[in-house]
Amino acid sequence: MDAGLLVQYAIIAVAVIASAWFVAKRQFPNAVRRLRVAVAVPMVRDGRASWLQKLGRRIAPAAMSNDGACGGCNSCGPSEPKRH
Repeated sequence: MDAGLLVQYAIIAVAVIASAWFVAKRQFPNAVRRLRVAVAVPMVRDGRASWLQKLGRRIAPAAMSNDGACGGCNSCGPSEPKRH
C-alpha cells in the first residue's frame, strides 16, 4: 500500500471518529457520561500508576450537582410568565 494512501485513510478515520463522538455527545449525553464514568473509574483506583490516574481524571466527566432541596439560587424555581 502506498504511504500517501495510508495517510489519507488515517485522516479519514480520525475525521469519522471525531464526527461520531460529536453526534453521540449531542444526541445521547447521558449514555456518553455513563461510558466516560465506566472507563475512568478503574483508572483512578489506588495502586494504579500516577499517569494512569491522571488520564482517568481527564476522562472522567465533571461532577453534577443534583440539589434536591433549595440550597441557594440555582435557577430551579418557576419561571416568569412571558409577556407579549
